[in-house]
Order: sequence, then structure tokens, then C-alpha cells
Amino acid sequence: MQPGDAPATSVGSTPPAPVAPVVALHLPPDPSQGDESTLGGYAAVHGRPAAFEGLDGMSYSVEPCADETGEAGARWGGYLLFLRWRRIGPPGIDGHLESDFVVRAASEAEALAALGRIPLAIAKATLDTLVRRQPGGVPRRRWWDAMAAPDDVDHDGPGDGVGDGARDRGGAA
Repeated sequence: MQPGDAPATSVGSTPPAPVAPVVALHLPPDPSQGDESTLGGYAAVHGRPAAFEGLDGMSYSVEPCADETGEAGARWGGYLLFLRWRRIGPPGIDGHLESDFVVRAASEAEALAALGRIPLAIAKATLDTLVRRQPGGVPRRRWWDAMAAPDDVDHDGPGDGVGDGARDRGGAA
């Protein structure tokens, strides 16, 4: 052994190299990968699923999915799964919306390929329809409007229980 040489170790006794923490990596789009105006093309070009703002002001990403239909003529159906992202707190999924079957095919691969050809505008229109069908429909105020209007602002007059702080406490202010 010469000065400065590392001591020899047997195989398997080398300590593992430190692992760098995983961080989000932004890759530039690659237009050569497809037509980014379709669901499949967008995912190929950008390396991530397409995402939209719903009519409810929430953020949704869309995932093409396929399942068996139980029908002899078209065994597989393709549908769109919209994942609603949490607005407050740590990043994560807060809920989801699912379309009905929007394509039918003989195989799962054919159904997914057909979903990949759906224009982004059609996917967004599908999301808008699903949001409208939710109980309560589309909120009248967007979340940022609600955040800008404090609950304790008195809009009618003092002591009427409307906007004077009594609303959230169930009685007189």
C-alpha cells in the first residue's frame, strides 16, 4: 500500500454513497415527442400530465384510465380521472372526479391510445361538466374572492347578526 491509497475493503463492506435529496426537476418541453394539444401529446412533450383550473377554482390534473366494460363488442372503456389538488397545507390530492367512458375499444391499450388523442380543450370541457354536476354546483365566489372578504365585515348594519361576527358563532356578537 502506498501513502495516500485508500484501504482495501471487501465487496459489500463499502458504505453506501450519500444520497442527494429528491427535488423537483423542471425539464424543458420537447416538442419532438408529440402534439401537445392532446392529452397524450402533452404528457409526452412536458413529461407530466396535463392540468387545468376547474370552474370551482381548484387545480386538477388529468389521468387517462381504462377499465373493462362488461360488453362483448367493446371490452374496454376509457375514462378521464381528474385529481383535485389540495389548496392549503402540504401538497397532495384532496379529491377526484371521474368521467363516464368517453371511448370504447377492444383492448386496454387501444382505449388508452384513443384517450391520448383527445384534445386538451375537450378534456377541460369534460372537467367543467363534472364540476357543474357536483352537489352545490359551481361556487358563486372563487376562493381568492372569499379570502379577500373577511367574515366579520358588516354588510347590512350593526347588531343584525349578518356580517357582525355573529354568523360564525351561532348567535349574538
